[in-house]
Amino acid sequence: MTEQVQDFSLPNVAAGPDPFSLSELPADVSFAVLYFQRDHYCTNCRKQVQQLADRIDEFRQRDSEVISIVPEPVDRVETWQETYALPYPLLADPDTEAGDAYDQPVRFGILGRFSDFFGRMPEVVIIDRRHTEPKIAYVHRGSSTFDRPEIDEILEEIDKLQQNYSNNQK
Repeated sequence: MTEQVQDFSLPNVAAGPDPFSLSELPADVSFAVLYFQRDHYCTNCRKQVQQLADRIDEFRQRDSEVISIVPEPVDRVETWQETYALPYPLLADPDTEAGDAYDQPVRFGILGRFSDFFGRMPEVVIIDRRHTEPKIAYVHRGSSTFDRPEIDEILEEIDKLQQNYSNNQK
């Protein structure tokens, strides 16, 4: 896993700027929470993006921006937006630029690399932007389509990061 935050510019079909870039997030966003999805067809991914939408206010109360990244062309990702009306950035990553930059897990070797349907696993990365240089503060790499942290776990992790930062500022 890369230790440095990797910026990227990807098409955004939902809320926020298009194209979307981490470096262009507003200064008041303390945490960028990257949700790397498996593919357009993944039912667990579709369920997850809807759950995130339902709880988006809890992230925003923590000065956090949820960003969902799908390794698919724009037209496929647009169908998610048309279906779910997500209130946060939903990015198309057809060349897996961001997924590869953040070492999104891939199973089944060459077959998995050739076909995201077979190989890509979910990943969540929290980027702490409160430092001079943004830092990767948390990573969960899924080993199966079901292996993804609950939203409460991610919110608790953000709370811990906020507490640790506050304690270090004293």
